Amino acid sequence: MDIVFIRELKIDTVIGIFDWEREIKQTVAIDLDMAHDFSRAADTDSIDYALSYKDVSDRLVAFIEASEFFLIETMAEQIAEIIMTEFSVPWLRLQLSKPGAVPAASNVGVVIERGEKR
Repeated sequence: MDIVFIRELKIDTVIGIFDWEREIKQTVAIDLDMAHDFSRAADTDSIDYALSYKDVSDRLVAFIEASEFFLIETMAEQIAEIIMTEFSVPWLRLQLSKPGAVPAASNVGVVIERGEKR
């Protein structure tokens, strides 16, 4: 299985359960692994057969900047749904974190895997 990845994609959004969090934007960070057979892209040297990490990143930035969630769990599920349906990704591993949310920790968040590895 081939993997296309994105690391530390940082996006500002409204996220959180507390009243003060609903009034500000906070940064979320995404680490993403996506299954994609890129042998045809490699053979042809053509972007037409590649999974474009730029297109995925642009889509996630647009979605997250426009969203307002209470829970990162909900955001993670919706991100996974977008990637799997819009980009035909059969499997992904997503780490969604909220740096600085807990003062004593450098980072907190969730990790989900969806789909089947092929």
